[in-house]
Amino acid sequence: MNQNEQLIHTLYTAIQNKEFEVVKSCYHENATFSDNIFPNLSGKEPAAMWHMMIGSTPTLELSYDSVKADEFGGGARWIGNYTFSETGRSVRNNIIHASFEFKDGKIIRHEDSFDLYRWSRMALGPTGWLLGWTPLFKKSLQKQAAGLLPKFIHDHPEYGS
Repeated sequence: MNQNEQLIHTLYTAIQNKEFEVVKSCYHENATFSDNIFPNLSGKEPAAMWHMMIGSTPTLELSYDSVKADEFGGGARWIGNYTFSETGRSVRNNIIHASFEFKDGKIIRHEDSFDLYRWSRMALGPTGWLLGWTPLFKKSLQKQAAGLLPKFIHDHPEYGS
């Protein structure tokens, strides 16, 4: 196992164990993160997003596999099982494909891709079935998420304000 494969294992193990400082240490100070819900995060935001997400999802069970990396980039597949706090509905086996780029022994770019419509059906039930596939739904979800992260960062001095 090379250094960057170990870094991916360290990241996901820290998420599993809710070790926020370890998650934070995996990301470069100029890191970027993007997925369907949190596009275009940068700097301290990727680590803060993980802290916010896993801190507010006590039922999270994460598994991962297919870790591969070389000196420049890599990837993995992970599955999160949890209860979505907004609705109390179970989200099961939401398969997420992660890609990474590395710099200075840290993650400089992290992109997760998953089926947002599949997620919305599990997390939101009938509303997700009806609206989860629409661009308007995606934009609304992103707007809601974008409002939560700055407040979280403000309330957690370890990320600065």
